[in-house]
This record gives sequence, structure tokens and C-alpha cells, in this order.
Amino acid sequence: MTITDEELAEQRADIDKIEAPSRFRVVAGRFFGSHQGRIGFALLGLMFLLAFAGPYAGKWSYTDKDFMAFLQPPSPEHWWGTLQTGADVYAVTLRGMQKSLVVGLLAAVVGTTLAAVVGAFAGYFMGWTDRALTWITDLLLVLPAFLILAIMSPLFAGGQWPLFVLVLALFLWMVTSKIVRSMTVSLKEREFIQAARFMGVPPIKIIFRHVIPNMSSLLVVDATLNVSAAILTETSLSYFGFGIQPPDVSLGSLIADGAKTAVYAPWTFWFCAGLLIVTVLAVNLVGDSLRDAFDPTAKRCGQ
Repeated sequence: MTITDEELAEQRADIDKIEAPSRFRVVAGRFFGSHQGRIGFALLGLMFLLAFAGPYAGKWSYTDKDFMAFLQPPSPEHWWGTLQTGADVYAVTLRGMQKSLVVGLLAAVVGTTLAAVVGAFAGYFMGWTDRALTWITDLLLVLPAFLILAIMSPLFAGGQWPLFVLVLALFLWMVTSKIVRSMTVSLKEREFIQAARFMGVPPIKIIFRHVIPNMSSLLVVDATLNVSAAILTETSLSYFGFGIQPPDVSLGSLIADGAKTAVYAPWTFWFCAGLLIVTVLAVNLVGDSLRDAFDPTAKRCGQ
């Protein structure tokens, strides 16, 4: 059986119409194709929905006090009970969860962005730029982050939590920047980077248009995992009174207050502690699944 030229041309035309799946679709397919990814995504979505939409379903605001219900167990009036101050546990816990999620997300984004920029500049320019940025990175790696944040905690009072986010992010980027630097040293020798240089494209434009975008998989995974690290760091600092300052609340400060009454009033402790555990677990599941989706060979090699 022979194929005529017309049939061959039609087959080639049909092949040309077939589009290769985009990288986003491939990664998304791998991510949602794993049980871990689906569970993590569902849990994280549920946590965000509860934190930001849940308060509208409650009867009380996180600033309200019920002076007729001090340290009361869960009831139809107070779904998760009340604190010693008469505050509604449901309302203050969701407020604390909001703050912890926002702090974690912003700190992770700022930290990962800083890692990408510093690492790419050090690896691309080398010379004194590399030496200076590497020295700063090594210096921050040996500084006691917890102690510095504790000393600066008075500055975070009065609604100055964005400053806390910025300082927290300054201690999240160093290890990733070293990885980005080594990848940049290798990447800048690739043909498309050399071609851009030959065409006279400015180095800054090459870094932001070609170098950093080619590390998107590393940066996305790193940012995701940094969210859980930032949430746990903020929780630890707030637990000891060095993080989010009154009158605002976070999961860390609520856990610290609830620990005092956890034995005889467990609802003051276990709701906020449970939400923290589920949130961090969900973020880690998403981060691990994203890593496997971007680089499926890493999972096979690890088995």
C-alpha cells in the first residue's frame, strides 16, 4: 500500500496542528496527578477559605469581648468557646491565622526574590560584585537571626508588622542565593545568553529576562517551602513575645496564651495549634509535590 503525495501532505498538516503542551500544563498535570499534591492543595485552599471567609460566618469580631462568658467551652453562642478575656476563640483564631498566612507568604516572596537577584548578580558579574555579595551572604548566615529579631521586637508594635515581615525575609534567602549563583555561573555560558551578549543586550536585562526566568522551577519550589519556614519562625517568635505585637494576634501568640489554660480549657489551645499543624502540613505537601512536578527524575532517584 502506497501513500500518495496528497495524503502525505494532509498527514503533515495534521501533525503541524498538534501543539506541544506548555510547560505549565505539564507541571500542573504532574502536580494534580499525585495524591500528595491534590491533598496539599485542597487543605491549603481550605485553610485560606477558613481564614479569610470564615470570620464573616461568625457572630463575633476578634476585638469583641463577652463579659458574661469568661473561659466558656464551645457553645451555640461561641462556636469554639471563649478566652479568659471573654474574646471569642473562633474569631481571634481566624484573625491570628490570617496574620500568620500573610506574614508567611510575604516573607517567602520577598526572601525568594532577594535570593534570585543577589545570586544571579553574583554569578553573572563575578569579580568584586561576587566577592561583596558572597561576603554579605556569609555574614548573614552566621548572624543569630532569632536574637536579632527578638532585640528588634519593640519596633514591631503598633501595627508595624510589615517591618517584621521585611526583617524576617532578610534571613530566608542566603542558602537559595548560593544555589542561584552556581546555576547562573553555568547558565551564562549557554548559547542563548552568549547570543544576547553578542547582540549588545544590557547585562541587567539579560539577568531579568533570561537568567532568572530559567530558574523559575527552583524559585517557585523554594518560595513555597519558605512559606512554612516563615510561618513556623513567626509562630516561634510570637510564642515568646517577639513577633506580632498586641493589640494584633497571630497563631504563635494565641498558642502561648492557650498553653496556660490548655489543661482545664483545651479549646483555648487546640484550635489554634491544630490549624497551625494543618497549615504547615499543607504547605509542605504542596512544596514537595511542586518539586516532584518540576523535576520528576529527582523523585525516582530518591526512591
